[in-house]
Amino acid sequence: MASGSLLQALVDELGRLPGIGPKSAQRIAFHLLKVADEDARRLADAIVDVKERVTLCSRCFNVAEGELCDICSDTRRDGSVLCVVEDPRDVAALEKTQEFRGRYHVLHGALNPIEGVGPDQLRVRELLSRLDDEGVTEVILCTNPNLEGEATAMYLARLLKPLGTRVTRLASGLPVGGDLEYADELTLGRALEGRREVDA
Repeated sequence: MASGSLLQALVDELGRLPGIGPKSAQRIAFHLLKVADEDARRLADAIVDVKERVTLCSRCFNVAEGELCDICSDTRRDGSVLCVVEDPRDVAALEKTQEFRGRYHVLHGALNPIEGVGPDQLRVRELLSRLDDEGVTEVILCTNPNLEGEATAMYLARLLKPLGTRVTRLASGLPVGGDLEYADELTLGRALEGRREVDA
């Protein structure tokens, strides 16, 4: 394979990453050509290590390097309060606020019938089984404030309310149609503090 083909293959692979267009992919590829060999190897090793060693937590389905993630392993966290999010990136965003000391449950998506995503494609059964097992008294629904996130929150509220669990939703402060991962820490912190009851 000629060097031009090797470089183009790298540009093509980088261009497949989310948020990386053709120009950015080309810029990154040429940057990687200029960096020291050990820097490039460190990046390649980090990618391989993540793919080989990072899995999902057996309890909350966040990313983990072992059986349980760091949050589920932390005995100082309040296991009676569960924050339900769509994606592991949302856990990272909420953790930056340093406002929440409970535990998480990652659904890995939101209800979207058009895309064929129903309750069976999400970690809903696992959420319900955690309520009694872990003595959960409050579930905070932290799905994204968009159509799919709202539908998911309402669906979960209808399931959880009859079980006697307190169900709350993030307060205003998050823009409708936005994603948690793009919100700043102050906005997320205020939204957590001002969470409200969900009417099912």
